[in-house]
Amino acid sequence: MIKNAYSFSAEDIAERLHTDLKKGLDLSAVKKHFAHYGPNEIPQDQPKSRFKILIDQLLNPIIYILAAATVLAFLFSDWLEGVAILIVIFISVAIGFFMEFQAVRSLEALRKLGQSMTYVLRAGKIQKIMAPELVPGDIIILQAGDVVTADARIYSQENLTLKESALTGESTPISKNTEILDPNTPVTNQFNMLFKGTMVTTGCGKAVVTATGANTQLGKIQQMGIEARKEITPLEKKLNEFGKWLIWLTLIFAMLIIIAGYVRGQDLILMIETGVALAVAAIPEGLPIVATIALAQGMLRLSKRKVIIKKLEAIETLGATNIICTDKTGTLTEDKMKVHSVFYEDTEINDIQHKSKPELDSVKSNKAFHEILRTSILCNNTSSVEDKLIGDSIEVALIEFAKKTEYEVNLIRKNNPKVLEIPFDAERKLMATVHQTQQHFTIYVKGAFETLAELCDRILTDKTILSFTNKKAWNKKVDELASKGLRTLAFAYKEVEKIPRKKSLTKNLVFLGIIGFLDPAREDVKATIDIYKKAGIKVVMVTGDHLKTAGKIALDVGLTTPNNSSDTALQGKELSITIKEGKTLNSKLLNTSVFARVTPRQKLDLITFHQKKGNIVGMIGDGINDVPALKKADIGIAMGIRGTEAAREVADVILKNDKFTAIELAIRQGRIVFQNIRQFVVYLLSCNLAEIISVGMAALLNLPSPLLPLQILFLNLVTDVFPALALGLGKGHGDIMKQPPRNPKEPIMTRRDWYATLFYGFSISASVLGIVVYAYFVMKLNWEIINNMAFYTLVLAQLFNVFNMPHHRESVLRNEVTKNIFVWVAIFLSLFITWIAYMIDPVAEALSLMELNMEQFSLTLVFAFGSFVLVQFIKHLKRVRI
Repeated sequence: MIKNAYSFSAEDIAERLHTDLKKGLDLSAVKKHFAHYGPNEIPQDQPKSRFKILIDQLLNPIIYILAAATVLAFLFSDWLEGVAILIVIFISVAIGFFMEFQAVRSLEALRKLGQSMTYVLRAGKIQKIMAPELVPGDIIILQAGDVVTADARIYSQENLTLKESALTGESTPISKNTEILDPNTPVTNQFNMLFKGTMVTTGCGKAVVTATGANTQLGKIQQMGIEARKEITPLEKKLNEFGKWLIWLTLIFAMLIIIAGYVRGQDLILMIETGVALAVAAIPEGLPIVATIALAQGMLRLSKRKVIIKKLEAIETLGATNIICTDKTGTLTEDKMKVHSVFYEDTEINDIQHKSKPELDSVKSNKAFHEILRTSILCNNTSSVEDKLIGDSIEVALIEFAKKTEYEVNLIRKNNPKVLEIPFDAERKLMATVHQTQQHFTIYVKGAFETLAELCDRILTDKTILSFTNKKAWNKKVDELASKGLRTLAFAYKEVEKIPRKKSLTKNLVFLGIIGFLDPAREDVKATIDIYKKAGIKVVMVTGDHLKTAGKIALDVGLTTPNNSSDTALQGKELSITIKEGKTLNSKLLNTSVFARVTPRQKLDLITFHQKKGNIVGMIGDGINDVPALKKADIGIAMGIRGTEAAREVADVILKNDKFTAIELAIRQGRIVFQNIRQFVVYLLSCNLAEIISVGMAALLNLPSPLLPLQILFLNLVTDVFPALALGLGKGHGDIMKQPPRNPKEPIMTRRDWYATLFYGFSISASVLGIVVYAYFVMKLNWEIINNMAFYTLVLAQLFNVFNMPHHRESVLRNEVTKNIFVWVAIFLSLFITWIAYMIDPVAEALSLMELNMEQFSLTLVFAFGSFVLVQFIKHLKRVRI
């Protein structure tokens, strides 16, 4: 491999690599180089195997607790409960495995079929070979549309331009040359080099391969991506913390019951068995199933919106995101040049794409404007294939503008045949064509203003041709356009009787005017960024493009405002310096919305900086240069259509339709999922807490037991799970994107949630113990009937408890829970299963259920509803924020 190949001549490189620029490598040299350097392939992360996906589902703290509960159940010969918990584990793992496996399959479907091919010169013959077969010293031959498959030093080219946005972030095509460059030249300015993964937009050329595989610029960046350590997701962190809480809570409950029973004179072994049984009952067996299904439902909803989620936990991470770093080209912009401004004579037309037909018709009659359009059409190599324009993005933009202005492009070209062309050259910075008309020849020229201005001595107006004396004013206008982020092109022409010599072809031209081009912002981006601002999410543009260009787009999409001093912009070099200088300038980075001329390493540093500040960072990218940042971010988001395979490989989320607005949908869904998870966790824990308190207090007070072991299992797997699952499928608050992001350090259960859990649990326990006391002391019923009344009371109270979940500010009758159709289905399903259990004798016998009269059933309904009334009364009387 040749380091700093751009600083050597092609002849020097050929000599070092033992190749011939005219004939290429011979077959023996190819074999020798291949054996030494290996195939032209970049090591990639292998797709996650089915076994790894399965293991990841088991590495869950709730699964650990359930596994321990299963072991304890079997130790104490509670075979039915042990088997039931095993079934719960199986269902949860199966759902998680299936959803993640489907995401992996979707990603694989996006991979490109086959491998890239390339033309090489070997032993004096042009051959077409597979890209992995390229070796250093090979001579590659490229033309418009080809993808570069290795790093190479150019030694011959004609009008060669390349699109390098996937590598550098630069949105406009880069003109290439063969000059030797300084050894310290940055990658973005190595105009004599070709880089793997970029694409030829115009012209043709030959180059000698200097680096292959992992030694290419692409390979180095991808290696950086592999080395970037992926952060654990916020949900995984919260579940780990929550799992620890559950372990301690179950241990505390078990110990309290054992000690209390022993102090009251109960048999120690019996109390240990009872304590362990209740501790097992305290674990919400349905939690992993409901959490997995809620995440899977979010994944399915997003898949319908063309958003692929590769891992379930990524849904919740999206909801916690408070900073989004995004590239510019193709994400915030259309990745397509368009004519923005036209200047001729003393006339200035801005934002011309949005002008009405009458406005455009009024300027078409102007002679200078007319000749600019004719030059745009004739001094242009764009071709049409199946109604699609092919060629340089600037030339395509000119033809599209001409068609919008209702110029007959094909007719004009037919009536003015081209007889001579001087192709664009990076040194000349212009292109000229000569066209035959009926009576004479016309020379049309387009190029950089500073070049054309020196060649023009006259300027065309609508009425006549004048001396071109105000060049300074025009130069000022060009600088003004550049400061707004526009790319400018100047136009000139002259009429001649016969074709002049090539040296004098572009002399004494008549200046026509200039056109400003812009890669316009996507129309739907501004509204989305407004939503982010209301949601408290900061959007940061990170691009390899020019600072002025990035600033203009940032202003157009509402990322920055003209009069806001906090909306700063920095270049990549300033970013590196600021990070190195430490804490004193941290606020500057936190307030910066635009970073331009940023390298892949600097993107990585910026994301690391924000993560160290406690932020959850999302990164949107599509190019090879985005790979390290996509992997390092808490949530990496890649484009499915325009995105490179490398970007899609490391991302957590893939947008199949490449729409920036889809991110907002994903974040909204992520917030809804977490809100739902929090709701059903409160619901499940409060229900299980009610069971423990009811049994524990009854034992302490020598009352008939309100629940038997199999009845507890029935409650945990039926009346708990279905309503909790329904809460997990809710659509969330309508104003969820008007709320600030959650504090990333906030646990899955806040202090307020624990208060709510205790409050709801004690309310349900009060109703259960109340009916036990009433039936025992007032009605003088036997313990079997009392147990059944308490059991049915608990069933109904837990179903009523689902309506305690909405916020106290919401209406009791109309809220997100009552509007959730799944909640009503879950309630009716739970009641139906309970009725079936009561009606089928073997099941009723297993659950110790007996026949109750109407009075007894009515009392269970009254006491159960009483728990709901108690909660609502206290919530709305005291305005308790739970």
